[in-house]
This record gives sequence, structure tokens and C-alpha cells, in this order.
Amino acid sequence: MSNEATLHGQQEVMHGAHAHDHGHGHDDHEHHEGGFISKYVFSFDHKTIAKQFLITGIIWAIIGAFFSVLFRLQLGFPDATFPWMESILGHWAKGGRITDEAYYALVTMHGTILVFFVLTAGLSGTFSNLLIPLQVGARDMASPFMNMLSYWFFFLASVVMMSSLFVQTGPASGGWTSYPPLSALGDASIGSKIGMDLWLSAMALFVVSQLLGGLNYISTILNMRTKGMTMTKMPLTIWGFFFTAVLGVLSFPVLLSGFILLLFDRHGGTSFYLSELFVAGKALSNEGGSAILYQHLFWFLGHPEVYIIILPAMGMVSEVMAVNSRKPIFGYLAMVGSMFAIVILAFLVWAHHMFVTGLNPFLGAFFVLLTLLIAVPSAIKVFNWITTIWRGNIRFTPGMLFSIGFVSTFISGGLTGIWLGNSSIDIHLHDTYFVIAHFHIVMGVSAFFGTFAGVYHWFPKMFGRYMNNTLSYIHFWITLCGAYLIFWPMHYEGLVGMPRRYYDYSTWESFKQFADLNHFISIVVILVFATQLLFVFNFFYSIFKGRKLTTQNPWSATTLEWTTPINPGHGNWPGEIPEVHRWAYDYSKDGQDFIPQTVPLTPEEKANGGH
Repeated sequence: MSNEATLHGQQEVMHGAHAHDHGHGHDDHEHHEGGFISKYVFSFDHKTIAKQFLITGIIWAIIGAFFSVLFRLQLGFPDATFPWMESILGHWAKGGRITDEAYYALVTMHGTILVFFVLTAGLSGTFSNLLIPLQVGARDMASPFMNMLSYWFFFLASVVMMSSLFVQTGPASGGWTSYPPLSALGDASIGSKIGMDLWLSAMALFVVSQLLGGLNYISTILNMRTKGMTMTKMPLTIWGFFFTAVLGVLSFPVLLSGFILLLFDRHGGTSFYLSELFVAGKALSNEGGSAILYQHLFWFLGHPEVYIIILPAMGMVSEVMAVNSRKPIFGYLAMVGSMFAIVILAFLVWAHHMFVTGLNPFLGAFFVLLTLLIAVPSAIKVFNWITTIWRGNIRFTPGMLFSIGFVSTFISGGLTGIWLGNSSIDIHLHDTYFVIAHFHIVMGVSAFFGTFAGVYHWFPKMFGRYMNNTLSYIHFWITLCGAYLIFWPMHYEGLVGMPRRYYDYSTWESFKQFADLNHFISIVVILVFATQLLFVFNFFYSIFKGRKLTTQNPWSATTLEWTTPINPGHGNWPGEIPEVHRWAYDYSKDGQDFIPQTVPLTPEEKANGGH
């Protein structure tokens, strides 16, 4: 009875919220304007907030990827001039060639935008918001107001970060990690002036957004599941979002403290990170600080951040694979257990980013062991994904193709991580192109593949239309082949010692042999970027002109989101929230193609101890 009472109470609260919203609209605005603003701008509806995160993330992704095209032109064609660049970048590209300061600023902003603003906010913000209430059977998030605030703090962070691109001294250029002392001293470089202050302010606002969102996701999953939805009946997507939120809530405050101390060092005369420094031949008064402290604070978030990005993708890929293989997910509890192991171990491996800082070798060995250990839960997942699709009746939808692509890049990029986790190898490969290759394949490309899988699969739920299949297939094949052609050769560059973040390699005799290879990589980058623009066109065109959805459950899936109307209103279900009787993966069972979670167990299933 208590569950029923809770549900009834939820419905009443939601009804009350509707009434309140409606009244508010009448009081403060014209009727039509109030309707638009409360519905689309300052919306409390989790589905609208998900779309806001997604569209903001897409805009940022275009900007971040375009920056990589600009600096790849410098790396691939170091002697060429591009007059059109000057019209975009002004004095940062005098004579059609990017200046060295602009190059470092572009690299910094590219990393920051894609890691934080696209893959963290865009991925988690979109799909956690969209799917958590729909898949656990809730009317909305635990706190719709807090949910709205999480988006608007992200939007504010975006505005501040965007404004740093237009200040006279240019945006931050200390790398996406912003290591002191370069980032702590305004005189150290032109990219350490006002651009760095704006970068730190934007990141602080971003952390607030993530904490508001994360606490909301955890509360909703723990407290607002519908009747019968036990934790072991939740789809793996929800487990992925849950663990992601836990990681974010525990690690982001540490990053925020690191940034606040950096701001104190910049403007408060403190010496948390500064010690015995000379700038332009003058000794500074700072002493007693340590730049290594910042690295510890940054990487204590920085490594969990990798999993904050990849865990939602893992959850979504698991769901898409089960649906399109027409098979139950293999090893459900092992998947949940491996996600939990990743969450624990993610906090214990951060110092593998710091093997070259003079870290005690005995301490290093501890981090090597834990780093190699974290490969085990990832391997369990890979095994389970492959076993799920093994002998399945596979439907090669765009979402499924990107899920398979995700597993491919996750394996090939993850294996190189075992090399880098070993301190004796890492000392030689650190800060070379090998690290770039590993990081981009396993985290950049894999996370994007997970995102694309999610967008293609749940697009009908979001907009009530399908995306164009032909364009989707073109998008997949060029992106997959292009990603490997870009990042695979970088392993070889790294193995011979080619360092990262250099402006021009043609001045070194030993790296001249890679001139043609860099040229090739840059051409492929331009091609892949153009393909992503094709995806963006497909996305926005399909919102308005895509083939309309005619059925409630287009993929024949078992989960609750497909029991809502084709275009669900605020509150998701028009009547009572459905009750859950079984787990989320009853595919190809008892002669039936799929059995939704809402169908009660048969007496035989109960006797066999069914889910």
C-alpha cells in the first residue's frame, strides 16, 4: 500500500505543480509568451532539459572539433598559409598562419570543450535526464527545479567560456589541465591573463551544474522507482547513470578546491602551487608551494572523469545491443558488479598520470598494480557485450552499428592503456603522441560512439520522428574508418618519441620523416569533421521533417520508456504509472520475441524463480 500511496502522492504533487506553473504564467507574462518560456526555456520537464543539454552539447562539439581542424592544418601543412584563417582568427592568424600562442590556445580549448562541455555535460546531461525518469517509472526528477538550475549553470559556464574566445589577450593556453606555474602567473604567457580567469570561472560554474545534476540523478534512482522496480530490475543504462553521478559527486568538489586555490595564487598573493620562481630574470617572492599538489587535485578528478564519460556510454551500449540482438544481456549482475568495481578503482589510480613527476618508485608500483587491475572489469564488460551479440538475431540499425563500433574502439584503445599504466614504459611514452592516440580512441572516439548510439536509438522517443538511415550509415562508416586512420598512426609517432603539444615539428631532423603522415592525418581530420556536420544536418532536419513515428514501441524493446505515448507530456504517463514485474531483458523467451517489463510473471516463471 505504501508504494501505491507514494505514487498517488507523486501524481497529486505533479498535478499541483502543473496548476502552479499555469497560474504563474498567467500572472507574470502574456499567455502565449508564458507558455513558451515555461515550456521550452525555463522548463521543469526532464525531457525538455535533456534536449537543451543535447543541443548545447552539439553546438559545443562543432566548435571544439573545428578547433582541432585549425591546429591540424598547422601540423599537417606547417609551411602553407590559409588566408581565410585570418578573417576568422584576426591577428591570431597573421598572414594566414596560426601564431604559436593561438595554437596553444586552440589545443587547450579543444580539450576543455570536448572533455567537459560535450562528453561530460552533453552525454550525461542529455541521457540521464531523458532516461532516468522514463526507465525507472517516475513522473519527473526528484527536484525538477534543481534539474533546471543544473542546465542553466551549464549554460552560464558555456557563456563565460565562450566569452574567453573574444578577449584581447585570447583564451587560456595552459593545456586542458591548466598546470601551474604557467596557469598561476599572469606574466608567464599571453594565455595566462584574463583568458585563464574566465576559464577557471567557467569551470567552477560547470562543477556546480554537475553537482546539482548528479545529486538529482542519485535521488531519483534511489527514491522514485515505480512499484516492483527493484534495483536488480533496472536497465543497465540506469546503473551506468547512477554510478556516473556517484563518481561526479565525489570527485568534482576536489577539482573545484584545486581551481579555487589556483585563483588565490593568481590574485590573492598566496603560494599553494608556487615556489622559487623567476619570471623574465626577476625572482618572485613566492615560496613553499608545490605545483605537484595541483596535479594531485586535478587527477583525483581527472581519472574518475574518464569513467564519468565512458560509464553512461557503456550503459547505453548494453541496452542498444540487447534490443538489437533480440537476446537478453549476458551476465547482468557481472555488468553491474564490474561497473561498481570501476567506481571504486577509479579513485585509486590517479597517480599513473604522474609517473614522470619524480614520484617515489615504490608508490608508483602501487598505482601500476591498481591501474592494471582496473582493466579487469572493463574486460568483463567486453566479454559480456561480445557474448550478447553472439548468435543473436542482429538488426543493424544505426544505433547498433555505433554500439559495435564502441566495443571495437574501446578494446583497441583500452589495450594501449595497459602499456601506459606500466610506469617503466610510461616514462618513455609520457607526453608523446602515443598518449594522444590512446586517450582519443578509448575516451574520445568511444564516448562519441556511445553518444551517437544513444541519439540514434532514442531520437524517436525525444522527437517522435526517425533520423534518416542512409545518412546515418554514411556517418558511421566514415567516422569509424576515419577515427582509426587518424589515431592509429599516432601510436607509431609516439613510439619514436614524437612529443605532443609542439607547434612545428619540421625544425627537428628526427621528426621530418613524419611530414607526409601528418599531412595524411590532417586531410582525414577534415573529412571526418565534414561527416559530423552531415550528422548535425540529419539531426536538425529530422526533428522537423523526419519520418513520423506511428507506433509506441518502434524497436520492440522491453523497457518502460516505450510504454509512454509517442509524444509524452510532462508527467510521462497519462494515467497511472505502470507496475514492473520482471527485469529489462526478456528477449526471445518462451517463443515470444520480447516481453515488456510490465507483463506479470507466469506461474511457471515464478516456480523457476524468474526475474
